[in-house]
Amino acid sequence: MAVMKVIEIMADSDKSWEDATRKGIAKASKSLKGIRSAWVQNQSVTINEKGEVDSYRINLKLSFEVH
Repeated sequence: MAVMKVIEIMADSDKSWEDATRKGIAKASKSLKGIRSAWVQNQSVTINEKGEVDSYRINLKLSFEVH
């Protein structure tokens, strides 16, 4: 029987929410082993002074196996 742990991380990108998700998982994979799933819990954007989207932000819940 596997024991799983869930953590929450935040990531951002200047390209897209998908890119922010990829970056968040890639960064977390450097210190967490056995990541099994990711759930995008929340999405938001920051707006610059011109009223344009500046960055895409996501909150991810990652589950990984505890050894």
